[in-house]
Amino acid sequence: MTKEIDIITLFPEMFKGVFGDSIIKRAVDNKILEIRLTQLREFALGKHKQVDDSPFGGGSGMVLKPEPMFRAVRSVLQNSNSPSRRIIITDPAGKTFNQEKAKELASVDWLIIICGHYEGFDTRIYSLADELISIGDYVLTGGEIPAMAIVDAVARMLPDVLGAADSAETDSFFDGMLSYPQYTRPRNFEGMEVPEVLLSGNHAEISKWRQMKAFENTMQRRPDLIFGRD
Repeated sequence: MTKEIDIITLFPEMFKGVFGDSIIKRAVDNKILEIRLTQLREFALGKHKQVDDSPFGGGSGMVLKPEPMFRAVRSVLQNSNSPSRRIIITDPAGKTFNQEKAKELASVDWLIIICGHYEGFDTRIYSLADELISIGDYVLTGGEIPAMAIVDAVARMLPDVLGAADSAETDSFFDGMLSYPQYTRPRNFEGMEVPEVLLSGNHAEISKWRQMKAFENTMQRRPDLIFGRD
């Protein structure tokens, strides 16, 4: 079954480079994934197609209006009859996106992602969403880059998207730790040698070595993944 993703954005052109190459392009070409981009401005009324306005009560910046967004989402909801769907708003108030969330979203047949912009949403827009997702505690110009990151991470979890069946399972964070060190030819490069165990052909020992090194790598660089954040 093809996984469907709809993205509502003011800047659909931003996605073409990211979605037009590499793994996501192959997934689309192979009909594993279908991505549809909806231009929010098309659902605004009036001569100027205004999607934002100044906030009541004063303040700097502009806020996305509810009417165009509600029209856009209602239009998108007519695109599919998939048995399971999730409507997401990319928003700094959301839970931080991680590998577990990517695996969870990969199991949902249809994702609808709403990208914010300007100074945020009219609060009534949040009633459209099933959940809010953040990709980190920093400020971006809009929700397009978070949407790209979410789609890329989710696409990797879909069956047959990656070349090797177990490629996703060897990614960093798949099992809660960073990946183990990897080597390829030459065996010796400027005095830096490939560990002998990787040349032994003993797959049980190689597996043990990789597990140990993944743990060491995580302890050294991201101990919070093992012990949790303070």
